[in-house]
Amino acid sequence: MEPLFHGIVLAFGLILPLGVQNVFIFNQGATHKKFSNALPAVITAGICDTILITLAVAGVSLIILSFGWLHTFMYLLGFLFLLYMGWLMWKETPEVKDQNSTPFTTKKQILFAASVSLLNPHAILDTIGVIGTSSLVYTDYEKWIFTIACVGVSWIWFFSLAIAGKKVGQIDRNGNLLKRMNQISAVIIWLMAIYMLYQLMLSVDLI
Repeated sequence: MEPLFHGIVLAFGLILPLGVQNVFIFNQGATHKKFSNALPAVITAGICDTILITLAVAGVSLIILSFGWLHTFMYLLGFLFLLYMGWLMWKETPEVKDQNSTPFTTKKQILFAASVSLLNPHAILDTIGVIGTSSLVYTDYEKWIFTIACVGVSWIWFFSLAIAGKKVGQIDRNGNLLKRMNQISAVIIWLMAIYMLYQLMLSVDLI
């Protein structure tokens, strides 16, 4: 029971803070008329987290990120992507009476969900530094129980976020709340992009 409880508490603590991934999943739940239409984003985020957690426990991701140039490249790529994503969210903010506004397509949901999951150095480093190192205290089947617990929390959290977003979307009949939420989401993403740029400058000794 210890690895199960440890995995649940640890994963929940890491995934709870408001980040780009959480903002995006919540936003998709709120903007789609049917919950099923937001599933591509939820499932993609869940799969990406499953991959990252599994690699972290296996120790593979730690080896990959030991290359300094790759670390710097990920920060740069993540910064540029977050700028673009924030601009898209702000641009596609629906007008209150605009009936022609369309939410993200399935393809765009998959692309963006994968990008905010796999191009986020902070999330990757958290997964490696916290989940990866925490798993070292377990062996054999206990390590797999710990891994499954962490993965399970991610999936449950993403589904819960999308459902919460959907409920908010149903309450917001005239679109005012959704409009503000999209704008706030864009600002949060831009702030994270600026922070990522700061980390990039630190990594190349510009600060």
